[in-house]
Formats: sequence, structure tokens, C-alpha cells
Amino acid sequence: MITTDIVSIQREYFLSGCTRDLKFRLDALHKIATWVKEHEQDILEALKADLNKSATEGYLTEIGVLLEEIRYLSKNLHRWIRKRGAKTPLLLVPAKSYRVCDPYGVVLIMSPWNYPVLLSLDPLVGAIAAGNCAIVKPSAYSPNTSSVIARMARECFPPEFITVVEGGRAENAWLLEQPFDYIFFTGSTSVGRKVMEAASAHLTPVSLELGGKSPVIIEKSADVDLAAKRIVFGKFINAGQTCVAPDYILVPEGLQDQLQERLIHWIDVFYPADEHGFIADYPHIVNEKHFDRLLGLLQNQKIIKGGQSSRQTLTINPTLLTGVLPDDSVMQEEIFGPILPLITCNTISQAIEFIRNRPKPLALYLFTKDNNMKKRVLQELSFGGGCVNDTLLHVASSNIPFGGVGASGMGAYHGKASFDTFTHFKSIVDKGIWPDPSLRYRPYSHATINWLKKFF
Repeated sequence: MITTDIVSIQREYFLSGCTRDLKFRLDALHKIATWVKEHEQDILEALKADLNKSATEGYLTEIGVLLEEIRYLSKNLHRWIRKRGAKTPLLLVPAKSYRVCDPYGVVLIMSPWNYPVLLSLDPLVGAIAAGNCAIVKPSAYSPNTSSVIARMARECFPPEFITVVEGGRAENAWLLEQPFDYIFFTGSTSVGRKVMEAASAHLTPVSLELGGKSPVIIEKSADVDLAAKRIVFGKFINAGQTCVAPDYILVPEGLQDQLQERLIHWIDVFYPADEHGFIADYPHIVNEKHFDRLLGLLQNQKIIKGGQSSRQTLTINPTLLTGVLPDDSVMQEEIFGPILPLITCNTISQAIEFIRNRPKPLALYLFTKDNNMKKRVLQELSFGGGCVNDTLLHVASSNIPFGGVGASGMGAYHGKASFDTFTHFKSIVDKGIWPDPSLRYRPYSHATINWLKKFF
């Protein structure tokens, strides 16, 4: 359990003003990037120990994306921190109007286990860029990576600036009782509700990066082979344990057989299994609890590919389901594993209605060559973000915000959006001393109203 009032210590440090300095922020970002590069092997070994991620997958999905985010923030930060001018209404003249960037103060970042490096440090670098102090709480389900992140914080920064708190539920509960200035949470919708409830006690603003059942729509004009290839990439990377992984496919009946054949083909290419069903460098399910939950979703389902599992290694091979019905258990919760249901849906209208009848998803993926269909889907469906003719890639860009909507989350980050998320923008009217017209001062007259009507 935490024995020091680290929140008060960090608040005192923040009030000293040093974190607001541009050079201080850039130096801190540089320290993280340098440490990550110098300890790349330690990070990859921790990811291997926690999730059995290969070095390539670890770099592709975590280290590489993080370093690009730091580069982008460092390149643009000097512009973002400037005060931003605004027009001044005639009624307020003489005056200047502008907005001043103000860091929130002491922020809490709670991260999950599935991408434990990226989802801990990506919001952290945004908080630092905005001028905050931060406490990072990694997941207890990825202890090796959490330990590496804590080591990085100790070796790069004083605890009054950046602290990593390791541990489980007791530490989470203690942290959520504290009066933070901002809370950034990534995880499940159910836990996100608890975080928001706890934050309300102090009226603490929150960003919630949650999940949901992210659909794939195969429109009749789609390149089916390309769709299958990119769906297999997006679904089964990290063994499906990705918040924006394709959760199910809506496909026209006339394309289903072709799509199934190509999905099986690309699974065999990307995830070849030996005679014992073992796939080399294949991430495992995080723990037995989630392993058993996923096996439960396979009960009474028609498996057309995969389904092999090993309790010893906590692995479930990439699995395709067909004949899935909307009321089946596999359609009642986010799968978050290597199981992909296919559902027949013959028209775009049917697909739109199917998705609308469910909570708003974090991501949506549409495969089509028809620009009219693309325009229709993007206009008529509400979702956090997504791709046309691909999967996952919108998450890797620092140039566009990433976030959810409705049950899939609130708030956004990445690039400029990360800076904005951890910044309060103070609006200022800087009034001139002279002249000082009497129009606004009492006593009022009929002439006052006439003048006011002209100004407004």
C-alpha cells in the first residue's frame, strides 16, 4: 500500500511552476524516448514474459508507436503552448481576447494490460507535454512490464514529478479516493463506470478510453481477399486482445463462402501451426479467468477454423465462427480474444440497423469500393473512429484524435488531442483602461437600451 501522500507532494511540486517551462517539458519527453531506446530489449523481454509477444509485434504495436508520438509532440509543442488570439465583440472594445494554455496539475493515468507500455506511456507523454505532474498506475495483470515502467520513472524523474504505483485493487481504490485534477483511464466499460463514479466525488474531469463490439461491414463491392487479409491482421494481433480489434463481421450471404475461404487462407499464412497445433511467437491470453471466459463463448458455436486451446500455455488459436445469431452469448459482450464471428447481413441498411441497435462501438471498419456507400455508413452510424478498407491503423496516427463515444468512452488523445486533453484553456478578456464608456453602468435609461440594441 502507498505510504506517502504522493498526490500532495506532486501538487506542491506542480505549484513551483517548473513543469510549465517549455524546455523542462521537452527535456522530459527526450528522457523517456532515450530511456526506451536504450532499454528496448528489457521492454521486449517484459512483454514476452507477460503476454508472449514477439519482438516484432512488441516494437510494431508499442515501442514504435510511442516513439513516433514523442517525436510528434516534441516537434509541435512550441506552437501549441502559445496563447491563442480571438476576436473581440464591439461591445467589449477596447480589449484583447485570447486563450491561455493551463496544465490541470496532478493527473492520474490508469492503464490496462493488453498494450501495457503504449497505453501507460502514450497518455503520460501527453500529460507531460501539457505541463502536468502525473501518477501512473499500470495493470497488475502485466507485472513484468509494470516493473519496467516503474524503473523508467525512477531513473528518469523525481517522484514529485512522475510516480509509477504498482499493485492491484487496493492501490486502485486508494488512488481513486484522492483529489486528482484529471483522471485518464483505459480499460473496460464496467470499470470505467466505477472510475467515473469515484471521480465525481471530487468533480474531477475524466477521459475514458473503453471498448465495445467493433463491427466490420463487408459491402458487396469490396475486395474480399484484401478485406480478409487486413481483418486477420487486425483481429488476431495480440491474440485479439485489442480494444479496437474487429469483434464481428457483417457479410452478404453471396460473399460469405468466399470471405470464409480467404480468412482461413490468411490465418494459415500469418499463423501457421505445427502438427501439435502450436503457433510460434503467438501471444497468450492474459490469465486463466479470461481464458475460461473465451472458451465459454465457444460453447454451442459452429467453428469453421481454429478453436484449439491449451490451458498450459493459455493459448487459443485464431478461431472463426459461422451461423452466429444476434442473441448468442458471443454477441453479448466484447470478445477481447482470438474469436471472430461471421453474421449474414445482405444490405447496408440491414447492417446499419444491426449496429444501431447496439451500444456505440469504439471502432468500425468498412470494406467497399462504393463511395456512396462509404458516405452513407460514415454519416448514419455513430462510433469512435475507424478505417475504410483496413483495420486498426487509425490508432497509429498522431495527426488524428483517438477516442470513443457513448459506452465506448469519452474524450480523445494522440498528438495535439493529447495536449488538449491534459490542458485547461483559460479564456481571457484583457480590457483597456481608457475609454470607459458609461453605457454598462447604472443608472440605466431608455437611451441605454437603444444603444445596447445597436451594439448587440
